[in-house]
Amino acid sequence: MSVPSVIIHRDADMLAKAVAARVITGLVDVQSSRGSASLVLTGGTVGIATLAEIAASPARDAVDWRHLDIWWGDERFLPSGDPERNETGARAALLDQVDLDPARVHVMRGPDSGMTAEESADAYAEELRRAARPEDHAPAPSFDILLLGMGPDGHVASLFPGMPALYDTRPVVAVHGAPKPPPTRISLTLPVIQAAREVWVVAAGEEKASAVRLALSGSGPVQIPAAGARGRQRTLFLLDRASAGKIPASLGRISSP
Repeated sequence: MSVPSVIIHRDADMLAKAVAARVITGLVDVQSSRGSASLVLTGGTVGIATLAEIAASPARDAVDWRHLDIWWGDERFLPSGDPERNETGARAALLDQVDLDPARVHVMRGPDSGMTAEESADAYAEELRRAARPEDHAPAPSFDILLLGMGPDGHVASLFPGMPALYDTRPVVAVHGAPKPPPTRISLTLPVIQAAREVWVVAAGEEKASAVRLALSGSGPVQIPAAGARGRQRTLFLLDRASAGKIPASLGRISSP
């Protein structure tokens, strides 16, 4: 796994704009070399704001959207179209505004599919398995860019501190009893996250500062799941000044005034 690099932006708005620019550049680079690319989305305020900034950017047309696979790191187990679903926010902010191939938008199914949470997790794991290539050496693709938000408790995706999902080696799990609503969710597990080529943890706000410090200071992922959010080739912690307020000054570089 790669050692994290920390980049600090002025505030949450600047952070969303900067991450959007990075996503566009990263996808264009991958598509230029390989023809297609994969992107794992996250929810949350900054995650959805980032997608809105991509949609608003004139550079978005440099991405070949028809040759992009969209995945999710986690989803709330709610019916399709529910405003609390990460998918719903992503579609409104970006996905419905670009020319994606619907077959390459990989949605975690909700209860309206007739599936239980466990069946939904198994179905997503099977979708990952079908998309994996021999060179991935895993039952899931090695994603090009995997975006993760982070909670004040250090959770990423729907992997919360101390919960059984952190020990699970299956690609996808159903999470029950999550400490924030809704209690039932679907989530990628750490082995799949750590198999991604690049993992970007995006966090904003003073309430995240303690968790950011712990995630970067050698804490274990059972205590601070974000400490296990590492990519094979590159790991970025993309922060605003408030969320970076408790890390040593030597650890991050300021990217905007």
